[in-house]
Amino acid sequence: MTIQSKSSMKKISLPVEGMTCASCVGRVERALNAVPDIEMATVNLATERADITFKGDVDATVAIKAIESSGYKVSEEVTELAIEEMTCASCVGRVEKALMQIPGVLEASVNLATERARVRHLPGVVTVSDIEAAVVQAGYKPRRLSEGSSDGNDQSEIRRENEERSLRRALLMAAIFTLPVFIIEMGSHFIPGVHHWVSDVLGQQVNWYIQFALATIVLFGPGLRFFQKGIPALLRGAPDMNSLVAVGTVAAYGYSVVATFIPQVLPVGTANVYFEAAVVIVTLILLGRTLEARAKGKTSQAIKRLVGLQAKTARVERNGETIEIPLNQVMMDDIVFVRPGEKIPVDGEVIEGMSYVDESMITGEPVPVLKEMGSEVVGGTINKTGAFSFRVTKIGSNTVLAQIIRLVEEAQGSKLPIQALVDKVTMWFVPAVMTGAVITFFIWLIFGPEPALTFALINAVAVLIIACPCAMGLATPTSIMVGTGRAAELGILFRKGEALQALRDVTVVALDKTGTLTKGRPELTDLISANGFENDEVLALVAAIETRSEHPIAEAIVAAAKEKSLTLASIEAFEAIPGFGVSATVGGRRISVGADRFMTQLGLDVSGFQQNAQKLGEQGKSPLYAAIDGQLAAIIAVADPIKESTPAAIKALHALGLKVAMITGDNAATASAIAKQLGIDEVAAEVLPDGKVAALKQFRSRGNKVAFVGDGINDAPALAEADVGLAIGTGTDVAIEAADVVLMSGDLRGVVNAIALSQATIRNIKQNLFWAFAYNALLIPVAAGLLYPINGTLLSPILAAAAMALSSVFVLGNALRLKRFQAPMKENAA
Repeated sequence: MTIQSKSSMKKISLPVEGMTCASCVGRVERALNAVPDIEMATVNLATERADITFKGDVDATVAIKAIESSGYKVSEEVTELAIEEMTCASCVGRVEKALMQIPGVLEASVNLATERARVRHLPGVVTVSDIEAAVVQAGYKPRRLSEGSSDGNDQSEIRRENEERSLRRALLMAAIFTLPVFIIEMGSHFIPGVHHWVSDVLGQQVNWYIQFALATIVLFGPGLRFFQKGIPALLRGAPDMNSLVAVGTVAAYGYSVVATFIPQVLPVGTANVYFEAAVVIVTLILLGRTLEARAKGKTSQAIKRLVGLQAKTARVERNGETIEIPLNQVMMDDIVFVRPGEKIPVDGEVIEGMSYVDESMITGEPVPVLKEMGSEVVGGTINKTGAFSFRVTKIGSNTVLAQIIRLVEEAQGSKLPIQALVDKVTMWFVPAVMTGAVITFFIWLIFGPEPALTFALINAVAVLIIACPCAMGLATPTSIMVGTGRAAELGILFRKGEALQALRDVTVVALDKTGTLTKGRPELTDLISANGFENDEVLALVAAIETRSEHPIAEAIVAAAKEKSLTLASIEAFEAIPGFGVSATVGGRRISVGADRFMTQLGLDVSGFQQNAQKLGEQGKSPLYAAIDGQLAAIIAVADPIKESTPAAIKALHALGLKVAMITGDNAATASAIAKQLGIDEVAAEVLPDGKVAALKQFRSRGNKVAFVGDGINDAPALAEADVGLAIGTGTDVAIEAADVVLMSGDLRGVVNAIALSQATIRNIKQNLFWAFAYNALLIPVAAGLLYPINGTLLSPILAAAAMALSSVFVLGNALRLKRFQAPMKENAA
């Protein structure tokens, strides 16, 4: 499909998902034909497409809404392209505008810092070639990304290094030829010896000829890049920063050429040269571009580090032999051997051996994790001292590391809501500056002192050169890149860039209890024996009975006994009394385990454990009792224990000024006890799995912005409903679709760190935006000569060029400070 304007198209074909029969076809057709803007719609079940004719211009969004309202879905695709030769924020706006004019494009987002475009479009309606053609038409160069994150990043890195190298060469050449011009011209004004040498030895005309020759080399050598990009953009009616530099330098150069070779055409007394301004402007802006390219390379270091985690080879078993092969040749179900100190190449499941693995680069958790038979291992992590073999379960783009890289790339390329205002301003910024320069020129020409033409030229050039759309364009994306990259290093993955801003505005953090506040599995927490009984003796006898039960409480008791390597005797005469407990004979002894009412039924008095029972109840635990040979032997508590890090994490959330809420299916008394123990502010108890969304809505109804933290499996609806959903991962399942943020370490402390990082990043963005806007708002009027009537101050184009070059470097430098962000809660802190 060739690109056409929206007004020249009236037909579109949309892919429709979910249709199964003729009635589905009829339902979709009726919904489409009911839309006023649609003239006719026919739906084909076999091709699963809807062919739609519009009365006027194509508007895919109204058709999509109609199809979705009838209960079906229009499939979408996302295409990413690298965009080369963008230099400022106005470039971003032009590319986005060109992409949005393609019929079938639903959303287009272009990022100056990552130099990428992300286009959401309809498959079969829009092709990659259409997108590329639109980018070319806008005046920029598209480049397809290779399959696989690392390849794409390698290409981007090579291109960035080549660009930086080219800029360094251009800067060196410009500086060599600019220096003599600067010394001759400025030295003549400020150093008497130079002035006498120039006037007596060279003479004014020869001096100007030399400056002309050197300036021509600078402008049409290293400075040619500004004309090659800026003039075509100007002729298209879409000027950018290169256009500002090109017009400003050519004005100063052109005026100087006239003054040098045909001074008689100028008014008397105005024949001066400004070659030094033209060449110093080019040199200073090349210096700024070089520093900017170097800083931009540093903003993507997080991705580079992640890509660098990938192993290059793997030792696998093939045909009974162990051989070393490149990583891209590893296949599913291969057996991989890992020696001490080696990097694990891909994801898999341990089948033999045991070791500790450092997973800090994936989870942010510095404590090595035990890996034994059945354990899952993640590619990119580092084996410590042991050796083991594992079966490959994921390769290529499906590995955890590849998913992390993809998530970080998507977050870095996303736009925050705060960027909307910036985009609107920058779209009109360059044309407004050029208009301002023209107005400045004529005001000085008409009302300025003599020589008015000279003043008009100098101030107009200063206005053109000092304006910096780059700083505005880089303010937000560079902070996002560095912030999300630092987050990845801390084990925090922002799946959606918007969450970075939304998380800062959260006032309530709602926590799912099981697996979030707690470990997610019952454990034996308390066993207090009566006089005359030993703990291990009681545990062995009780665990023997519980082997007959599959209840989680029974499994916890059996697990505790196995952990102590206790011998469990065989049992006889097992009897279960529903609602009370169980009894059996173990090794000739009669054992009974159950609630207090079971003990009462057996004629046993539990009052001796009353204080213990009360304390356990206050901790949200339900006590059980054990009787041996008709005597009360012990009180037992099994509970899902609170994670060691939870109390400190909740305290830290309170320190950030947030309220903490707990959502649980526990009864109100137990939930209240846990909340009191942890200092939780609000509780929603006895909530069924499908009631979590309602609980969140209740919190939000009071005007709160709510973040929900869950395990990302059963909590998907709640994660999607919350203003920000944070899924606590296990380090092996990062593609949790419902969550906005994934915490790789499975630790609640990650919530604190994510919120603190969000606050730091948005604060950094606001600093950058303030600088970018304040810089232009204050210095453009100064460059225009606003202060001249007050105190005689004028801004030299040379100083304007220096200020412009430094403004972008300042914004990038400020964004890079986020690399030093220190997490308020260290993962190895208890």
